Amino acid sequence: MATYAQLAAKLLRDAATFFRNVGAQNEPLKEQMNDNASVYDQVADLLEKNPMGVLDLGEEAAKKK
Repeated sequence: MATYAQLAAKLLRDAATFFRNVGAQNEPLKEQMNDNASVYDQVADLLEKNPMGVLDLGEEAAKKK
């Protein structure tokens, strides 16, 4: 049985594959689609390695000001 995090990682990887396929079929969009795919793969990696990890987007620093 898969966890929600495992499912989410699989969906992200599938989306990355979709972006790469779109880029392969549309040269003007290829770089952007590959960049998108890379981000989705990176987030999938984060989910797989540490499903409960916290992403610091700088909100804590902004709250302290």
